Amino acid sequence: MDTTTIIRIVAGCLFLGLLAIGIVYIAFLSGVLRKCSPASRTMEPGMVWLLLVPLLNVIWNFLVVTALARSLGNEFRLRNIPTDNPEPGKSIGIAMCVCGACSIIPIVNIIAALPNLILWIMYWVKMAEYARCLDQVQATQGFPNPMQRA
Repeated sequence: MDTTTIIRIVAGCLFLGLLAIGIVYIAFLSGVLRKCSPASRTMEPGMVWLLLVPLLNVIWNFLVVTALARSLGNEFRLRNIPTDNPEPGKSIGIAMCVCGACSIIPIVNIIAALPNLILWIMYWVKMAEYARCLDQVQATQGFPNPMQRA
């Protein structure tokens, strides 16, 4: 095997690994949206999958972050979960999106890539905290309990 073939194999494996991580991340975000009641959602969970479309994902990421923050805020209010932010996760998410958008600009991408990665990890962790919070406080307000009869 020559060097070019080895480089292509390594690049292909790296691409597939990054794609797999991206799919897990998108599935996670979609799951967080599914934890919100339909009345609280500002975006359908399936729409998050548009993040897989190249170039569109740069713009769509802003919309996903904003919709997820609004949906979480709505759901927290619905479940009476106290929060210090009316749109949870929006500030770190928008910062991540800006760094991601800057990452496609030549020269600037060298500066923006590492902060983008760090903010992406921080955003994922923050969304996981909010998802755990939703799991702990079950939605009771506004939803009839099928086990109780009137």
